[in-house]
Amino acid sequence: MAAGTSNYWEDLRKQARQLENELDLKLVSFSKLCTSYSHSSARDGRRDSSDTTPLLNGSSQDRMFETMAIEIEQLLARLTGVNDKMAEYTNSAGVPSLNAALMHTLQRHRDILQDYTHEYHKTKANFMAIRERENLMGSVRKDIESYKSGSGVNNRRTELFLKEHDHLRNSDRLIEETISIAMATKENMTSQRGMLKSIQSKMNTLANRFPAVNSLIQRINLRKRRDSLILGGVIGICTILLLLYAFH
Repeated sequence: MAAGTSNYWEDLRKQARQLENELDLKLVSFSKLCTSYSHSSARDGRRDSSDTTPLLNGSSQDRMFETMAIEIEQLLARLTGVNDKMAEYTNSAGVPSLNAALMHTLQRHRDILQDYTHEYHKTKANFMAIRERENLMGSVRKDIESYKSGSGVNNRRTELFLKEHDHLRNSDRLIEETISIAMATKENMTSQRGMLKSIQSKMNTLANRFPAVNSLIQRINLRKRRDSLILGGVIGICTILLLLYAFH
């Protein structure tokens, strides 16, 4: 019975790790798609205004965005289900209530799921903001071209309109460069987080395999805490004696 429940727990952990690895790869690709969409939008904004041929790149990236978003949401839902099963297992009657290692492992998987969910929603919101801004700029460009192709009346208003459009394009370019820098920074942090997660997993594995090492570390921490309390008490008593001596 114990072997069966242990195998069930290990199967759940394997499923969780596999889903977490798939999500990590999907989120990196999702972030790169958002970055490439930002760059292509900037190039489209600097096109010659006489070119009215619609580009397929934007629509293709939109389809890729929708597909990847659905895939990531499905993976998040599956990982949530695995975490729920792990929680049910830890709360079942056949599992020892004092097994803190199971609860620690479950909490770690929950933290990873929360991080991935937050990263997905943040990247998706950035992508939607870039696409909305690009649609707005495209509408402005069309209005300007329509106005320029008119009867040529009110040239002063047209000139002011064009200057305002140039200012908007410059601001848009600065925003896109800032977003690109932020995306590059996020990718580096994601890579570092993966390395730290791997190191933490190895440390937890060692601690679970060698309980004596874990117990020794706990005793060392307790002794350090006790020594700190004793030292603090001695310092406090000496301070009181010095104050009594000074004001005697």
